[in-house]
Amino acid sequence: MVSTGIEAPSAADERVAEAIELLRGARVAVLTGAGVSTDSGIPDYRGEGAPVRTPMTVQTFLASERARKRYWAGSHLGWRSFGSAVPNRGHLALAELEARGIVDGVITQNVDGLHRRAGNQHVIELHGSMDRVLCITCGQHYARQSIAERLEALNPEIDLETAIRPAPDGDVVVDDVDAMVIPSCTVCGGILKPDVVFFGEFVPADTFQAAASLVRGADVLLVAGSSLVVNSGMRLIEQARRKRLPIVVVNRGITKGDSRAAVKIDAGTSETLTAFAAALDS
Repeated sequence: MVSTGIEAPSAADERVAEAIELLRGARVAVLTGAGVSTDSGIPDYRGEGAPVRTPMTVQTFLASERARKRYWAGSHLGWRSFGSAVPNRGHLALAELEARGIVDGVITQNVDGLHRRAGNQHVIELHGSMDRVLCITCGQHYARQSIAERLEALNPEIDLETAIRPAPDGDVVVDDVDAMVIPSCTVCGGILKPDVVFFGEFVPADTFQAAASLVRGADVLLVAGSSLVVNSGMRLIEQARRKRLPIVVVNRGITKGDSRAAVKIDAGTSETLTAFAAALDS
């Protein structure tokens, strides 16, 4: 057999080309998950190889002050990572596609705020955002950084840099959780929680309806970096299926939506979304 010296396109390349043809000239709604943010240094706690974690439920959070102290300790540790993370090539590609009128908006299951920081203007945060804190009693909102500063000021005897450490299972080790003092609402004294959807809570109805409306108004649904394990994502997949929209899935490993996808690309989101943006520029 004589070699031509020209490599045949890989199956992945062919699927990327198929996806680009579906996206070309279309109005695109985007649904993103944790896989979009891994290249920004934020772990994916659901994908392949992720540690098994016991999540904090809203019932436990509300019922136990000790549980709230432990949660805020771990959340403070996580916030340091979130606060220093910057948008990666995938986030920037989606912001560019929105600016060019190709992407109508981004629906995200992430709580890191990186789509907004990348420049996306129409972002629907299904599960809220870690950069906001609210009082569950009176509804007062706070910037997360201000609560982080209060947490440190309330615990001057505790070196939070060393007293709170990540554990191998994705949990945290706190040297003396009972000694911690956690902030309360400065307006009513109520319980503060990050403005995110905990396990045991539902996505707010108006938030989900905004996401569903974005999908219904699109020609294509692009899913990036989500295994679609969370029910809210699959409900949007079902919205797209009912409208007979082509679905493009970009994710490392299997997802619950693979059987419904017109194109499934088993690859990283940063390089794939960047390839989409480059190809759709022409």
